[in-house]
Amino acid sequence: MSTSTVNAGLDRAQYGRDWEEWHRAHEEHRADALGFLAITGLHWLTASPIDLPDAPGRWTTGAEGPVVELDDGEELLLDGETIRGRRALGPLAERGGLTLRFADGDVAGAIEVARRGGHDIVRPRRSDHPFLADYPGTPTYVPNPRWRVAARYIPFDEPQRTEVGSAVDGLQHVYEAPGRLEFELHGETFTLVAFPGKTPGSLSVLFTDATSGLTTYAANRSLSVPAPDETGATVVDFNRAVNLPCAYTDFATCPLPPAGNRLPVGIEAGEKTPLGRVHAADAPAAPA
Repeated sequence: MSTSTVNAGLDRAQYGRDWEEWHRAHEEHRADALGFLAITGLHWLTASPIDLPDAPGRWTTGAEGPVVELDDGEELLLDGETIRGRRALGPLAERGGLTLRFADGDVAGAIEVARRGGHDIVRPRRSDHPFLADYPGTPTYVPNPRWRVAARYIPFDEPQRTEVGSAVDGLQHVYEAPGRLEFELHGETFTLVAFPGKTPGSLSVLFTDATSGLTTYAANRSLSVPAPDETGATVVDFNRAVNLPCAYTDFATCPLPPAGNRLPVGIEAGEKTPLGRVHAADAPAAPA
């Protein structure tokens, strides 16, 4: 299947409307009152208790997994259950986590408890975060079907353990890559290592390109790819390349692309560098 075949008969006006609807929904999800734009801090848990400046609890981690101790009058909500006093949350799976909710007067809050790169973390979120209120939206390239290309999925004999860096110094992520995608741009053939996607059979790609650090975010962009058919055929639509949370906040632990996913051509499609960012002057590094 060629790119010309993929785009044959494509209604460009409808394609543009579909893209606008998709990106509007993506922005609405991103700017949810307790979404990642509402994160107020990143805290690495150890055996030494820490108090959160903007959320309830005293937090540690150990053999019982993350543990929270709440003072009198403090409470958290976990899956509909009210938690008071001390609660061990149990060991977390890598890239797993849970969310506890709280209220501070009229302000809604949440605490993300997660495991990233072998470390337990907590990230409070508050609906009154100033960045959330001031978020100006994310600029994009004008969608153009020329960046919607045919691709062939080539599975590995066995999933390959792939270690990648992180937006946080010293942190490493490990994924099982099931295969790679091969496609053509400007008469050249390129490949991208793919990770499992969010829906069965779909794929996820992390990449940079020649626009990275110029018009697009320097560290990474992400792209969802539909499940290939029985011949391995699928479509890579770079118009739907999006920023990960680390493009917006220093309190993110996003993975970086695998070494082979740094394209030498400019992908002038998808989301550009955000207009605003949450900076943490003393953002903590991952513990050794």
